[in-house]
This record gives sequence, structure tokens and C-alpha cells, in this order.
Amino acid sequence: MSPAEIISSISNKFIEARECGELLFFPSTICKHEDLGVQFEVRLCPALQKKPVAEVDLAKEKIKEGTQFDAFTPPYNPSLHVGDLEDDGGTNYVVLLNKFALLPDHFLLVTKEFQSQTSPLMPPDLVQTYFLLAEARKLGKQYFAFYNCGEHSGASQPRKHIQFIPVHDKNPPIEVLAKAANLEVQGFSDLFNSLQNIAITEPATDKPFSLTALPYAHYVFRFPNQLPSYTQDKIEQVLSSAFLSLLDLVVSTVRLDPEYPPGRPSYNVLITLEHMHLIPRKQDVYTIPETGYKVSVNALGFAGMLLVKSNEELKALEKESVGTVLLSLGLKNVHKTQIGDITAEVE
Repeated sequence: MSPAEIISSISNKFIEARECGELLFFPSTICKHEDLGVQFEVRLCPALQKKPVAEVDLAKEKIKEGTQFDAFTPPYNPSLHVGDLEDDGGTNYVVLLNKFALLPDHFLLVTKEFQSQTSPLMPPDLVQTYFLLAEARKLGKQYFAFYNCGEHSGASQPRKHIQFIPVHDKNPPIEVLAKAANLEVQGFSDLFNSLQNIAITEPATDKPFSLTALPYAHYVFRFPNQLPSYTQDKIEQVLSSAFLSLLDLVVSTVRLDPEYPPGRPSYNVLITLEHMHLIPRKQDVYTIPETGYKVSVNALGFAGMLLVKSNEELKALEKESVGTVLLSLGLKNVHKTQIGDITAEVE
């Protein structure tokens, strides 16, 4: 199937899978929580207290042990199997609906041949992700993609899979912050500005930047405005270069943390049609000291979308503050140390 055919099939497939009982949908309520200048969305879902957790917990343990429990091994559940994709280079993918859905039309792009969830995204992964997002927009649908890489990222399955969430005519909260960032171009404009005593900024699309309003490390690359019109080879080049430049910042940030746990760096990836985000991680669960509630956070949390299972957990999280939780699970923002290699956000 083509990316356009995949996107066109998602909604009907979701309805059919839910009606036949093969997909479990958990209704929820969104509560707004403002912190760090971000309108975080905390999703309250009491029904999740009844969700089967044994399989997910086992998968997480297997990731930590380096052994395999693979929920994405064929044969695929026909009710959840949307279709297959093949990259021009021969990489094969399967597209599956998320069996435990908090949002309608939540789907996964999974490698057919086993690749570890601790491995970085490769050029075909990035290109197919971008094509799916682009086709969704052509059909009037708005999605963003996320990837949990590594033991401390919130990953729940060992096989590489990229997840897609609909956002319905808006962006995830952290993308709003990224889109509002003005990027400074060094050079002639600096001299002109100093002479005229006015501020002129131009978009910079060749270097990553840091969201300096956040106390934790969060690195972003802004795509060129004309990226959708580029050839596939050029799109692959832009996406790969963006990912590698952001990954370099993640690795150097990890190296500057003397308390980082041993092993490969963990990080979250967020991808929209405008930006790519990478966020280094050092833990996947935060325990609120006063109550003992455990808050599990994957890439969605760093997109500004968190999840709680009860009103008590919600009140405890709001009292603790989302910023405190994310800073504890991420790494300190060290962009000033790396200022030679990063485009600074104009505040």
C-alpha cells in the first residue's frame, strides 16, 4: 500500500476493530495545566486502571534484560493490521492499530524485520514517517509522530515502532512553543540591526536550536518551508541530517551528566511536518514523594501530553508541577555549554 492508502484506511479500520472487540478504546478527559509557559494537557483516564498490564510490564522487563518478548511478531491480528509499506531501498514495514487506544486512529509503523527499539531511526524510517504525516495533511488530517528509544525512554515493546497520534487541527503543546521560536541568523543582519537599533530575524533551517524556556534539554530542528516539494532523495538528506545533528546534541548532553546510568543513551523523538525534536532521558518513571504515585512518561509527556489514572493522581501531579516531573526524567539544559554548535532561541 502507499502512504496515502494507509492514511485513508485508518479511520474505518479503527471503527471496525473497536466494534468487533479486538481494539480497546479508553475514554478520557483533558485537563489543562500551565507550567514553564506551556499549556500542558493532562489526560485523565480512570478506565486505564482496568487495562491488562502483564504483557506491557513483561515487555519492559525484557527490554531492560536485553531479551525479547515481541508483541509485533507475525501473524498479525487482521483486525489491527492496516497494511504494509516498502521503502524504495527495500526496508519493509507493517502498519498496525494500537490495541490499547486513548485516542481514535492511533497507529504504529513497525519494522517487519526485527530491529531493536534501542536503535536510532534510520533514513527509511524518517522518510516513511514524513510521507505518512504529509499524506495525512493532504487528506485534511493532522498527526504527529513519536519514537521512544532506549531503556529510559518509556518504550514498552522491544521491536522498533514509531507511533502516530491525531491532533485534530492543532499541534501538541510543545510544538506550539517550537513554532513560536524566532531563530537568529548571524552575519550581516547583526551589523544592520546594531546600526538601526531594530530587531530583524530570519528563519534558520540548517542548525538545531534549544527551547530555552524549558529547564531540561529539548533540542529542535526546523525543516525548510519548501521541504514537501523536494525530491525524495533530498527529503531523506534533510531528515537524516536533522536527526544526526540532534542526536549529537543528545549524546554530548548525556556525556556532561556524571550521574547518567550506564548503557546506551535513551531519548524521545517527536516529528511534525515543521520540526523534529529530540529529548535525552535518564528515567522513565517519576515517583511523587508526597503520595508515592508513579507517573510513567514517554515521548508524549515531552510533547506536552501526560496521562493519569485518577483524580488523586491528577491533583498530586498538579501540586508537584509538570516541569518538576519532566526535569527529573530528562537532563539539565546545557545548551549554553554547547552554544558554539547550536542556534540560540531569541527570547
